[in-house]
Amino acid sequence: MVDNKELAQKNYTADNINVLKGLEAVRKRPAMYIGDVGSRGLHHLVNEVVDNSIDEALGGFNDYVFIQINKDDSVTVVDRGRGIPVDMHPAEKRSALEVVMTVLHAGGKFDKNSYKVSGGLHGVGVSVVNALSEWLVAEVWRGGKHYKQEYERGNPKYPVKEIGSAKKNESGTKITFKPDSTIFRLTKFSFEILAERMRELAYLNKDVNIEIRDDNTSENANFHFKGGLREFVQYLDETRQPLHKPVYIEGERDDTPVEIAFEYNHTFAENIHTYVNNINTTEGGTHLVGFKSALTRTLNSYAYKNKLIKENSKIGLTGDDFREGLTAVISVKVLEPQFEGQTKTKLGNSEVKSTVETIVGEKLAEFLEENPSIGKKIIEKCMRAAEAREAARKARDLVRRKNALDSMHLPGKLADCSINDPEHCEIYIVEGDSAGGSAKQGRDRRFQAIMPIKGKILNVEKAKLTKILEHTEIKAMIAAIGAGIGEEFNAEKARYGKIILMTDADVDGSHIRTLLLTFLYRHMRDLIITGKVYIAQPPLYKIKKGKEELYAFDDAERDHILKRMRGNGNSEKTDNEEELLKGVQISRYKGLGEMNPEQLWETTMNPETRTVLQVTLESAANADKIFDILMGDAVEPRRDFIERHAKYANLDI
Repeated sequence: MVDNKELAQKNYTADNINVLKGLEAVRKRPAMYIGDVGSRGLHHLVNEVVDNSIDEALGGFNDYVFIQINKDDSVTVVDRGRGIPVDMHPAEKRSALEVVMTVLHAGGKFDKNSYKVSGGLHGVGVSVVNALSEWLVAEVWRGGKHYKQEYERGNPKYPVKEIGSAKKNESGTKITFKPDSTIFRLTKFSFEILAERMRELAYLNKDVNIEIRDDNTSENANFHFKGGLREFVQYLDETRQPLHKPVYIEGERDDTPVEIAFEYNHTFAENIHTYVNNINTTEGGTHLVGFKSALTRTLNSYAYKNKLIKENSKIGLTGDDFREGLTAVISVKVLEPQFEGQTKTKLGNSEVKSTVETIVGEKLAEFLEENPSIGKKIIEKCMRAAEAREAARKARDLVRRKNALDSMHLPGKLADCSINDPEHCEIYIVEGDSAGGSAKQGRDRRFQAIMPIKGKILNVEKAKLTKILEHTEIKAMIAAIGAGIGEEFNAEKARYGKIILMTDADVDGSHIRTLLLTFLYRHMRDLIITGKVYIAQPPLYKIKKGKEELYAFDDAERDHILKRMRGNGNSEKTDNEEELLKGVQISRYKGLGEMNPEQLWETTMNPETRTVLQVTLESAANADKIFDILMGDAVEPRRDFIERHAKYANLDI
């Protein structure tokens, strides 16, 4: 943080706004800057604006952020920060506000006298939001005055102008923007998606009050968590039974503040969520390595020092044992974060490892000495994990002897492809032998492998690894994918570049898909992180008129096709499975098995014509909580979730 806020307030002027380059390419290639032009990219616009307000909070200049979804599908973001500078920029010869709003890579984040740390990864921020908006209005309160500037598709309508006065000590920024409908596939914001990110930011920044409101639905929420990461961990473990109250660690070394909270619960999953400058580092990095190393060393030392491990025990504790049933949140603030990995969300700063390791080692050792009852509970939990690990090892050895996990002896039901390069291969995990048979006949044998599975697999959320390794369908999938499981899992060894889940478009199919995703998320998460997991989209309808055959993937597309085929406005819906109206024949597919090989290839498997949804981890913490709600032991949270989201479901009963 800046040592002297008053001095920083005074010195935060146009001189602090550093310009790197222009803004011309954003509208031409928006996906390069915000990921895509679908829902993810749309909501990313709001996050970019809010991140600026949170960066003000990180410097100690802001304690409030307000987000409003307006009735015209625009969004307003207000904060109580210092306000974007409006004085003339020395190099650009125009207002610093206009420079920030219209020039790529312009902002105070490149000046360490203005921001010690910031959440923006690349500094493109609000200028990209402006470029991709039909219109944007920026208002600033600072120095006792109220300023305003309006923009159309990134271009200012007039120079920054003073429109009024500000109250004494009143400062802040207000941005209202409407996404450009000529760029985005949809422009309607989801309150739930935005609220989830705002909740996360409020946990990570305990001094900030974040309010969000949707004028279209009257939904609203206020997030302010004085307990910070402690409350975050309790929120994540809401449906699990904790062993103890959260352990909280805070410290700073080499200008790197570290904040960590964790607790153990009665489940078997490891749930560690890491953040750098409020960015969710889903691939982990050096801060995670430092935490794991310190946790293992400190707990191991404590266990032996206090004779909590039996002297005659033949089972030694490993890092995995110390993390079974662990829920943790790690948040570090880094001056110059260096990111790597496929999704650029893996921290690479080597110095952060030793910083986290030192702080955790010292603070955790102190905590354990002061709380021996909690220390004993944790070590007992870890010993049980070690015993289960040893049993799982024996089970794996037994399975290997039976050749089920040996990559040289692939499961008999697998129809493999002829190409060996994983980057050019894909495997379809298909619900049912019937659909599997059609897929095997309809596929391109060069690069497409087919793996049929029978019915619903084991719910791994409630099972130990030993039980999982005994399940026939799961063993077959592990062998087919070829990346191992548990301690031995390595996503780089996967035999396929794409793992595509193909299930029926009904309730049972959705359940099977959820079970498969739960297994992949809990035991092969790196496949999701590296973008290898997809969901196939088989059609719901075949619509035929004469020799013309078209497929519809939902009711809306069906009605659109009917309207065009009939040549009039009569596109009323029908509940009949098959009908003949005015020469138009509609067939409703109840399952994948009803399609012949040619139809399955044409609609669902041909890379030239198919639609597949990539499974991503937009919010690992939220994904973890939802999997636990849907697949865990607690019934009441699952019932509440279903009741709250039932209106979004499309049930074919």
